[in-house]
Amino acid sequence: MQNIVLFGPPGAGKGTQSQKLIDKYGFVHLSTGDLLRAEIAEGTTLGLEAKKIMDMGILVPDEVVIGMIDNRIKANPEAKGFIFDGFPRTVAQAEALDSMMTENGIKINGMIALVVDDEELTKRLLIRGQTSGRADDQNEELIRKRVQEYSTKTMPVADYYTKQGKYSAIGGIGEIEEIFTHICNVIDKF
Repeated sequence: MQNIVLFGPPGAGKGTQSQKLIDKYGFVHLSTGDLLRAEIAEGTTLGLEAKKIMDMGILVPDEVVIGMIDNRIKANPEAKGFIFDGFPRTVAQAEALDSMMTENGIKINGMIALVVDDEELTKRLLIRGQTSGRADDQNEELIRKRVQEYSTKTMPVADYYTKQGKYSAIGGIGEIEEIFTHICNVIDKF
């Protein structure tokens, strides 16, 4: 079983590459946003708790998100592996994820970071905003703030996995297929 954290700032191409990895390897995709929406739609205890918190405008606590991930892992015992997209975002989340994975008798095999410079990210997100309808992809100032937030708060997670010898950086600029080939080469070495 391969369990991969796909890492990178908004607009790095995580969604595009995640789908290609799912198609090739049969991974189960674990996106925290998707998990939250699914748990809320299913009316689970964690989903109802998350909805109550979200309705107050507060970020969902790590324990709730980890609980949702744990539920999804347990619901997919035959999975060939999991790809984590957008999680963990903090070192505390990475530590909690490692503990939960250990409890399930599995581990994170590696983190693959898509590296893209800030100017390219801004350009990509503005283009995506023209077609996605996402308000947060249509305002250049807001985009730059999101990228800065990623750099200051989320980048320490890369150091966490580097210390474990599980971090690999892949250039996220170029042809989609070329980037995908580089990612696959890393996964095949795990």
